[in-house]
Amino acid sequence: MFKAFDRSEVSTSTQVKASVQRGIKAKVAEANPNITEDQLDALLPKKPPLVQYKVGPHMMLYCKKGEAAEGETPSDEPVFFQHRDGPILPTLRVIHKYPSLKFTSVTVDEGAIPFILGGANIMCPGLTKEGHSHMPEDGVEQDANGFDKPGLAKGDGVVIMAEGKEHAIAIGVMKMSSADM
Repeated sequence: MFKAFDRSEVSTSTQVKASVQRGIKAKVAEANPNITEDQLDALLPKKPPLVQYKVGPHMMLYCKKGEAAEGETPSDEPVFFQHRDGPILPTLRVIHKYPSLKFTSVTVDEGAIPFILGGANIMCPGLTKEGHSHMPEDGVEQDANGFDKPGLAKGDGVVIMAEGKEHAIAIGVMKMSSADM
């Protein structure tokens, strides 16, 4: 079902400069307005530094150095990833490890769970079923012309929760705005 991560697929690894790390924090804060600055600082502290791995031709994996016991090599904890120029998304491990962080999320109905876990795309009916699914409200904000903004725009990164479940089941990118759905 899932391909195991193989370190041989990593072509380069570089330590992220402090200015780039601040940019990553800013992008995450902008995409997820419910996360506080203190929570972001706990997730991406200045020390130890963030390491960027290029995985395959189009994936960037951002890891923070873990602390190692005496005589062991420090391990890297994957924190965020980015596909091409898409949004910077948290890993499922981070979402499960820090449940108090409120990333932008959608909730799918219970019937979609086995299909999503099997790798299927999430279709509109799974997100728009009355009383069973949840998305951010459309029209809460307005753009410069006075038109209502969609709760989620095309290209926004989201954490996918399941109805009746405590933990997130997937992470994805919106292919349509919530207003179009």
